[in-house]
Amino acid sequence: MEIRWLEDFLALARTRHFSRAAEQQHVSQPTFSRRIKLLEESMGTTLINRQTLPLSLTPAGEVFQELCERITREVRDTRDRIAALDAEASARISVGSTQGLFSHFYQGWATEMGIAERLQLNLTATNWVGEQFLDALESGECDLVLCYWHPDLPWGDRLASDKFQWQTIGREALVPVSIANEQGEPRYRLPGTNEQPVPLIAYHSRGFLQSAIDGHLQRGKLPANLLPLNENTQSASIKALVKQGFGMGWLPKRMTEKSEQFGRLVRAGDERWDVPLEIRLIRLSDARSDDILNLWKQLET
Repeated sequence: MEIRWLEDFLALARTRHFSRAAEQQHVSQPTFSRRIKLLEESMGTTLINRQTLPLSLTPAGEVFQELCERITREVRDTRDRIAALDAEASARISVGSTQGLFSHFYQGWATEMGIAERLQLNLTATNWVGEQFLDALESGECDLVLCYWHPDLPWGDRLASDKFQWQTIGREALVPVSIANEQGEPRYRLPGTNEQPVPLIAYHSRGFLQSAIDGHLQRGKLPANLLPLNENTQSASIKALVKQGFGMGWLPKRMTEKSEQFGRLVRAGDERWDVPLEIRLIRLSDARSDDILNLWKQLET
């Protein structure tokens, strides 16, 4: 049974005339009559008394009319609600965020700024790596990008071009952490030695963070002896491996706070090893809508 059959029946109940009802439903009379017959067969009873002029409803037809009115009304109301939701979603500004910022920064920041209802997170962005965020901006997959920034990004020149604009909306630090031994000391401690390098759970070389760590160590002339075990694109994956004792790793400070508080993770080095980061919001200079520009001006003030 189809919804349009119910609408056909209601049109016939109003007009009490097959030809006029068919005209209202924009179909030929034979097609309309066939639909009504199929409807009666589906219900297993006669709904229309064809022996009267004008046509009339059988007792079963009157009961069925009430059902049709209720169902079509609920379908119409549901369609309206869905259309409103779609309109609201399309009006929201799409944000692509790195996984770490999505988990430990985005919601608090958006709520504090009073803009959470105006934004729509693009959840596929948590799988993007490095420059893919800028590619997504250019292709229209998202309107804004929330990411870490530091001066050692290998593709920082691209971000510095006239094609993009950005705001610094927060600051973060990558902190070296390890699980603790029985004495509460880090099992893996920086800087390590040539004979016994520190096992490292590293970030993906194309991401935002590994180049920040490498650049910080070089500028600070910090003699780290590291043995990278693998590469991960997401801080959560690094944290999981560090907590299982496979090695040490650098994690965003926001991500380590609870684990450090309960002693599950401890510092693997003093503050010299902390890597400073900016949290930036990026958009195309040629914004796609006035909503993006209005939001941007609000954040600037």
